[in-house]
Amino acid sequence: MRPVRALPALLLSILVAGCATPPAVPPAADAVAVAQTAATEPLDAILAKPLYRMHPVEAGRYIAWVHEAEPDLRKRIAAIGRKNLGQPYRLNLLGEFPYQVHDDLPMFSLDHSDCVVFAEHTYAMALSQSWEEFFWMLQRIRYRDGVIGVATRNHYTEMDWNVANRWLVTDISADLAGPDGPAYTMTIDRARFLKTRHHTDASIPVETSRQAYVAKDRVAAIAGQLREGDLVNVISTRDGQYWASHVGLVVLGPDGERHFLHSSEPQVREETFESYIARAAAREERNRQAGKNGQVLAGFKFLRLNDDMVVPPMAPQPRPGRPAGA
Repeated sequence: MRPVRALPALLLSILVAGCATPPAVPPAADAVAVAQTAATEPLDAILAKPLYRMHPVEAGRYIAWVHEAEPDLRKRIAAIGRKNLGQPYRLNLLGEFPYQVHDDLPMFSLDHSDCVVFAEHTYAMALSQSWEEFFWMLQRIRYRDGVIGVATRNHYTEMDWNVANRWLVTDISADLAGPDGPAYTMTIDRARFLKTRHHTDASIPVETSRQAYVAKDRVAAIAGQLREGDLVNVISTRDGQYWASHVGLVVLGPDGERHFLHSSEPQVREETFESYIARAAAREERNRQAGKNGQVLAGFKFLRLNDDMVVPPMAPQPRPGRPAGA
């Protein structure tokens, strides 16, 4: 077994879910008028729009409609994800503003997505019947126990997001890869990451984990075992380190072929796994010819959407600490 090493600072910035500049906020009177118009707009007009062009009021009406129109959760996830095809990609979209003011990034985004935002919003909408329930569900998925805060956000895909959301998805990578399948050791220092990336102090011990994955040349052989709505972690490697560099969803094509639905530059797209692997190989070849030490696609982790799902209650939001002497 190779020695365990802490992830370098540069790699830490790649591993985590992102956040970006929020759209300009219209004057209060204009915002009220827009919301009133959205509330009375014919449903057919709302359904004709892509999700990323909807006002939150319209999105709430769409969420209620799609929950009734498609009772199958897996198909509903695919329908909602495809409703965002073409949504522009923007890395680093979300923060905790206004609950926390370490940045001014909002707690949801409809008009843009990065890979994690796309997956979280799609799951949260599919599990909800209203805007209010969607926003609650989004925080339940995004934070450990639903407690909002930069220190409780699920920053690391394998060791935060996948673990905190075991009620939603179950890692089946080891079963798919078989007893001789590949695995990597991952060590994370959350306290160091929070201090350097978010200027936040937290006392969290360093943690190490062993992660199984399916090698890229084995995906075609196991694709038939994937189900619509399953979560995909793209595993990349560079300089001996492995990490989940990207996420997306499994959907079924018209012929039952397993497709990869995900948000990446420049927009949300749907493609075959073969296409994704080929594009990664082409990128790696360009990097090689240019002498760049770019990341290399190693394979995928797959997480099964749970059938008998029980959404845990949201933990009570703790009272924030007070300054010394207050």
